[in-house]
Amino acid sequence: MSDPFRERLFRLIADLVLCHSPSGAEQEIDAYLLAWLGERGIPASQDAAGNIIVRIPGRDGSRTLAITAHKDEIGGIVKGIRDNGRIEVRKLGGAFPWVWGEGVVDLLGDRATLPGVLSFGSRHVSHESPQKVYEEERPPRWETVWVDCKCSRSDLAEAGIRPGTRVVVGKHRKQPFRLGGDYIASYALDNKAVVAVLLLLAESLKHPGPELYLVFSSKEEVGGIGALYFTQRNPVGELIALDIAPKSSEYPIVSDHDPVLLSQDSYGMYDEGLNARLKAAARGAGVAVQHAILCQFGSDASVSMKWGHVPRAACLGFPADNTHGYEIAHFGALEACFRILETYGRT
Repeated sequence: MSDPFRERLFRLIADLVLCHSPSGAEQEIDAYLLAWLGERGIPASQDAAGNIIVRIPGRDGSRTLAITAHKDEIGGIVKGIRDNGRIEVRKLGGAFPWVWGEGVVDLLGDRATLPGVLSFGSRHVSHESPQKVYEEERPPRWETVWVDCKCSRSDLAEAGIRPGTRVVVGKHRKQPFRLGGDYIASYALDNKAVVAVLLLLAESLKHPGPELYLVFSSKEEVGGIGALYFTQRNPVGELIALDIAPKSSEYPIVSDHDPVLLSQDSYGMYDEGLNARLKAAARGAGVAVQHAILCQFGSDASVSMKWGHVPRAACLGFPADNTHGYEIAHFGALEACFRILETYGRT
């Protein structure tokens, strides 16, 4: 990949993916974002809900636009610790043990981060063992698997591992790599890939048309909590969420390199007038978009519009395989998201 923009995008995504940020425990990525923005002289603040906000004055004081990209990732949360030190975990967002597979996870304790192994039990068993059903009947569930750190309960307590501790895929498993030249693959591209796009927009949009808020939102994976807090306290006329767009045979997403504009998701309708303006911006930027409605999906924008916090909302997504798993995305779609929003933000 010799294109300078895509090379920079890859490096930025790689940095972001390696910042653990399960919902509600986002300090590692917060530190990275604030340092990155500060090094470039871009003023940023963080509100009480954990959102990081870049506010850029616009030429047209009658218009207010917010663009969000959520900085949290799916994960697990410790429910309890057994007497033998095995750790019981439940999902945080849309995480499933059969998607993560057996392997290293990191437990983000209050005083130390400990590695552990997400464990399903032995395969050398008969029907007398509960693990046998994984081979023949159903996938493992959080209620029937565990994390093993090979530590005692007192060792875990010393590290600050307790009910409520966040669990994420181990950092060494998250390193992104290029696939087929034009693709990037890793865990947590949802939503680190477009967090990178939002950073580049913060660098590029110095003199936008509308009053502009770029919001690195918190706790999106558990209900859009950060975006709801922001939109309740900062009236905006338009909200555009940058997010992932799941590829599946049930959706008419046919191109990997063209972004997706949503008309509807699980939370409700998007604004077709705003979609039309974004489509016009895409034409002006020389890129194309696709249209879709999605099931089992929500975004900062649809949640905020459903609760009446914003009058107009849109979601611009990058197509990806294996969403909420080991995701694969095309650099062209990410670059196109940047070009569309750069063009729209300048009008």
